[in-house]
Amino acid sequence: MAVHAETLELRQDRPADAVPAAQCARGLNVVVVGSGPVGMRAAQTLLQDGHAVTVLSEQAMPPYNRVRLTPLLSGDVQFGEIILPHPVGDASGVALHLGRRVVGIHRDARQVVTADGALWPYDRLVLATGSHAFVPGIPGTNLPGVMTFRTAEDASALLARSFSARRVAVIGGGLLGLEAARGMRRRQCEVTVIEHEGRLMPRQLDQVGGALLADRIATLGVAVRTGVAVRTIAGGVRVEALELADGDRVACDTVIVCTGVRANTGLAREAGLAFDRGILVDEAMRTSDPDIFAVGECAQAGGQLYGLVGPGYLQAETAAAAIGGRRACFSGVAPATKLKVIGADVFSAGEIEQLEVRANVRSHTWRDGPDYRRIFVERGRLAGALSVGAWAQSSRVQDAVQAGATVYPWMIHRFRRSGSLWPEAEIDSCDRPAAATLCNCTGVTYGQVRGVIGTGASSVEAIGLGCGAGTVCGTCKPLLAEMLDAGAPPAAVPLWRPVLGLSALALAIAALPVLAGYVPLPAAYDPESLRVWLWQDNIVKQWSGFILLGITLAAFAIGLRKRLRVIDRLGGFDGWRLAHVLIGAAALAGLFAHTGFNLGANWNGALGWVFLAVLAIGAVTGIATGGDHALRARRIGSARTPPRTVPVWLHVFAVWPLPVLIALHVLASYAF
Repeated sequence: MAVHAETLELRQDRPADAVPAAQCARGLNVVVVGSGPVGMRAAQTLLQDGHAVTVLSEQAMPPYNRVRLTPLLSGDVQFGEIILPHPVGDASGVALHLGRRVVGIHRDARQVVTADGALWPYDRLVLATGSHAFVPGIPGTNLPGVMTFRTAEDASALLARSFSARRVAVIGGGLLGLEAARGMRRRQCEVTVIEHEGRLMPRQLDQVGGALLADRIATLGVAVRTGVAVRTIAGGVRVEALELADGDRVACDTVIVCTGVRANTGLAREAGLAFDRGILVDEAMRTSDPDIFAVGECAQAGGQLYGLVGPGYLQAETAAAAIGGRRACFSGVAPATKLKVIGADVFSAGEIEQLEVRANVRSHTWRDGPDYRRIFVERGRLAGALSVGAWAQSSRVQDAVQAGATVYPWMIHRFRRSGSLWPEAEIDSCDRPAAATLCNCTGVTYGQVRGVIGTGASSVEAIGLGCGAGTVCGTCKPLLAEMLDAGAPPAAVPLWRPVLGLSALALAIAALPVLAGYVPLPAAYDPESLRVWLWQDNIVKQWSGFILLGITLAAFAIGLRKRLRVIDRLGGFDGWRLAHVLIGAAALAGLFAHTGFNLGANWNGALGWVFLAVLAIGAVTGIATGGDHALRARRIGSARTPPRTVPVWLHVFAVWPLPVLIALHVLASYAF
């Protein structure tokens, strides 16, 4: 496994009892059980505090970002793109051991035991054992074709299954179930989601929001059944159908069970630690053994289990601070979700299910067609909010819910009228309060990001390594880039010089028909003339036409790069962007060779001018891309809305008529 030069050396399969004394001398010897996002955050924070850290992972694969398993399943990313960044620090400070399953804890001797019998001593132990998929006792769950979607192994199995699956049923309409449905739908499977509650995402949305989300999902080809339970999974030697409690039957050959998770408490239970639904911890994330801490989905803090990454990161930092002797307190956070579910923006903050039935809570709604928002106000303070559809103020609303901000009558009036709690004027990222949340997935604030930038981080990736922002779903990366822009000149895109130069040349050539017209034919027939040979010889015209058609199809193929994953093996995005520009320039040369820029009239004229417009707009897009850093330095565009945004969309829209016009041209040329 390759690591960056500034990251830690991964020393696998080295006996833990051989930890050098020099490491222990500079801090405590801490063992972390579990290599998920929260366990790795704990390791990173402990390392930065000067402790020697050993991470024991049951999995044989490198630590990965579980939030991005859906794009892995749908084929949008490869596994290497979801691997977690390794902790930063001294190159001899941490050891990551893959494939080491911990089977016991000797609390008196302060040792953990792995399945191979090795003993791993510790001064402090951090349990980040996570959770596992819960499979209810529905008859038929043992049939071949019944699967779960929780780990990278699950995603890999579903990916293999997708090649033979035709009809997929997903049991569970929560976050995980909808993500599984999205992934399999992207694999061209027929998908039906069954949720026994009366709406989708019952913990995050109300009845109206769940219904609107179901409508949006249905338009994308995913069938939804709510308010009905699964009675049995029918089949002989394999899955054949789901039989529902209302008597209906849903034919399927694959079933994905996404009915929640359960905390992994077995290790703690066998060690005699206090547990309930999870491992019981105090405000410092300390278990009933003062030398053992628990964080993440396995930890029950203040009576709550947290299934999101953001609270887990806060718990990891709290435990690391307590291990280092600093005062630390995890007081809980309001659950918040902000994501795109099968193409629909969904936001939720607060305990929506409880707020709907709690006394002294008033709610207010706003709706505009398919867009819906609702806020919950308890004794004058914002207690929760949800939305289906984009909401520009969602991050600010989340901060307000977490802080219990006061909601004044004029704010409620504005919300009911326009759907906004505050005036619509956008707040620049540099002006957001330090305590405001920037990265919803990790709980990282604007202040933390500014602090990392202040230490010298000069790229989005460096910020992610420093504080974790942008390392989960990636939707906050434009904001991170915007904050970098505010303190340093915008960075140029890779290969910007050839992209800019070729695009400028292509635009100049595309302007020739408008400025200079077409190349005229000789007044008399001249068999030696190149112009006659190119534009009057039928065989040459056919060859130049087919070559131009091939160039056009190549451009279309690159445009479908995300669908044709085999292209990824031939190079990265930056190289293919340059290839796209080269193909555009070649298409201009091909158009000249085929027509001499004499574009004709009627359907031929329409084809010629649309083709030329596509190439010209593409050239403008290339100029905006290659000159992105210079334009943004002059306040033309930003990292969130780069200068190329409008030309890109114009380029895409202009392409749509081309297939029809090309087909008409070919038909007319050969049929008439």
